[in-house]
Parts: sequence; C-alpha cells; structure tokens
Amino acid sequence: MYTHGHHESVLRSHRWRTVENSAAYLLERLRPGLRLLDVGCGPGTITLDLAAHVAPGEVIGIDASAEVIEEARAAAAAAGGSVSFEVADVYDLPFDDGAFDVVHVHQVLHHVPDPVGALRALRRVCRPGGVVAVRETDYHAMTWAPANPALDRWMALFQAVARGNGGEPDAGRLLYGWALDAGYAEVQPSASAWCFATPEERSWWGGHWAERVTRTGLAEQAVERGLASPAELAEMAEGWRRWAGTPGGWFAVLHGEVLCTPETR
Repeated sequence: MYTHGHHESVLRSHRWRTVENSAAYLLERLRPGLRLLDVGCGPGTITLDLAAHVAPGEVIGIDASAEVIEEARAAAAAAGGSVSFEVADVYDLPFDDGAFDVVHVHQVLHHVPDPVGALRALRRVCRPGGVVAVRETDYHAMTWAPANPALDRWMALFQAVARGNGGEPDAGRLLYGWALDAGYAEVQPSASAWCFATPEERSWWGGHWAERVTRTGLAEQAVERGLASPAELAEMAEGWRRWAGTPGGWFAVLHGEVLCTPETR
C-alpha cells in the first residue's frame, strides 16, 4: 500500500521534483542517446527532466498507479516529448534482461516490503556496465527548528502508518546495505538533502504537509487503524502551519543515494 496516496497535495510535492533537486548524484552518468527507465515515476516531472538529459534516447516511466500514469502522459503530451509511460510492478518488470542503460528510482523502496528483491529486479533490466540509481529518504534523520511537539507526533504517526504498510521509512540509511545484498558488482554510496528555510520554502513545505496530514492516504489509514483521531490530525496540521510561519524556521530532509553497477562489461 502506498502510504501517501495520490491526493493533489501529494502530487503537488512530486511535481516540484527535478533532476537538479532530486537526482543530481546521477547527472554525471547521463549522456545523449541512453535508454532510461524511471521506476515509480509518479506524475512524470523527474522523468521528463531526465529525458531532456538523454535525448534522443528512449525514456520509459512506470508506476503502479494507473491514475498517476494518466497524469504523466498528459504532462508529456503538453511538453511535446516522446517519453512513454506504463503501469507496471517493480517486482515483475515487463522488460527484457539488460534492456536499459540507466534505471532511476526516487523514493520508492521505502514503501515496498522487499527492497532487496526490488533491487534485484532492477538489476536484471539494467545492461552490464549500466547504472541503477536509487535515492531514498530517511524519516528519522529529518530535523527541524524550532522544536515543535506537533511535528514530533507527526513523525511518530508516519513511522507507525508506513511500517504498518510493510515499508521502511528510514530507508536512506539502509540503502547501501540493501544494494550490496542485492548482488551488484559495484555500489557507490552518497547522501544529499533538501532544505526548506526561506519564508517561501517554509510556506510551501509546511503548507502541503498541513494538508497531507489531514486529507491524504496517510490520514485515512491513521484514523482507520486507530492511530490518531481527526482532531489529533488537525492539531498536527496546525503545528505544521505554526512552523511555516516561524521566522528562522528550518527543515532538512536527508536522503541516501546509491549508483549501482549490475556487472562490469
């Protein structure tokens, strides 16, 4: 189960993501003509950006949600690009062995029950000498100022809901080990962060999380499982708004990253 769901507030966050702010660690491995697969593409923002870096190479985006794939196709049509999008399962990829030069994954593995198995599936469709690039957030490594008890409660709630769905919300710190366990010939680890601190950044980040904690799949699952009441969710949302309105407020999101080579040529 996808913890967040596909409420507009979630997709608004996903549309903000670009190669520069979410896949910079991969940039030096991109060049024109490469064939690329974007796994868990969501509304396709990063996919279309990746396509610009490998044009005229073929780019395919896949996601488990038919709804969000339709949005990605509409975005591609509006952009005039030739990127294609398909509904597919990361554990059962409908592609030949070694079909892609680059396989890109952003914030997918912390939602799946068997991340090592997923990494093995990704390894299969990447050619020898190619690269599987994965970036995963680490929720417990998120940090903010000033102290805010409502955000502490939000963190505990997210951990409980995500783990109840079979996910691992602290995937960032485990990603390197997962890639080694998946049998890649070479694994290059790194880390990077998003930072939200200016008034505009705080308004955007705090505002969309205030909406997400009350209106998305996260909120629905929390109430259904008795983990939080609607009133408690509303208090968390107000905490996000207070944080966003605090001069000097600061929030950092740490990500673990790996560049994995299936095998040498």
